[in-house]
Amino acid sequence: MTRQRWTAEQIPDQTGRVSVVTGANSGLGLATTKTLARKGAQVILAVRDEEKGRRAADAIIAEQPGAHLEVRRLDLADPASVRAFAHQLHTDGYRVDVLVNNAGLMAPPRTLTLQGHELQFAANHLGHFALTGLLLDLMTDSDDPRVVTVTSANHRQARIAFDDLSGERKYSPMGHYNQSKLANAAFGWELHRRLSAAGSPVRSVLAHPGYAATNLQTSTPAGMVKLLFGRLLLPLAQSPDQGALPQLYAATAPEVQGGELFAPDGMGELRGAPKRAQLAPRATDPDTGSRLWQLSEQLTDVRYVLRAAT
Repeated sequence: MTRQRWTAEQIPDQTGRVSVVTGANSGLGLATTKTLARKGAQVILAVRDEEKGRRAADAIIAEQPGAHLEVRRLDLADPASVRAFAHQLHTDGYRVDVLVNNAGLMAPPRTLTLQGHELQFAANHLGHFALTGLLLDLMTDSDDPRVVTVTSANHRQARIAFDDLSGERKYSPMGHYNQSKLANAAFGWELHRRLSAAGSPVRSVLAHPGYAATNLQTSTPAGMVKLLFGRLLLPLAQSPDQGALPQLYAATAPEVQGGELFAPDGMGELRGAPKRAQLAPRATDPDTGSRLWQLSEQLTDVRYVLRAAT
């Protein structure tokens, strides 16, 4: 079992390791970036708004002189941006040790991307599916490479409406958020299954933060969702630093195994130190995983090439 009171101080030295963190300029992503940098990692802040990313990096460096940080633009809802980001890492000769698929949107009014995809499904799932597939070859020859995909406890309340992904017939801001989080969970598990079958050294691990006070609850939610999570329940939330612990544990703890989910150990998995938790049966259902994978390949035009280490 995971140690009950694991803290970030137990993270092994990350010197020489390169981590990519999506949504790194605020909330859980910023907390993850600060901690990895403090432990010696070189962190690439993958952010939609480069100016906000630079301000975040400058603030970290002010606290941690000598931190190795780099800001690069990544709009997960824009397939061209995802490809450009991955292409540039290849061009610049990077090796990636850890990819933290952290960025997310929560419960906006129904919005479609230019490709016609519902925004939460596009940014939370499709963008990370494409990014992971495009970076895997930079990870395979790393020492202890990991993909950490951040889901939510809400994935257990969801189903994937394959016949109405965009919400054309019925749209619920929270319902489609939950759907995207189930997609994250199913993707992380299916990626684990496929990596294991291929003999790849890359570990696919999942984490969820419980309830943390971040701008996820205030920047995009519509109506009652914003009132509930952004104001009424906010006093119950833990800090971003605490909320980031499950994904930091998944990214760094030596004992972590592929396919595991880490969550807070408190009541209802809302807050606390990291522990192993259970994925919803839908997340590990092979038919759901296979169908989501094939659909994601079609919608992103990204085909995974899985191989063992050389």
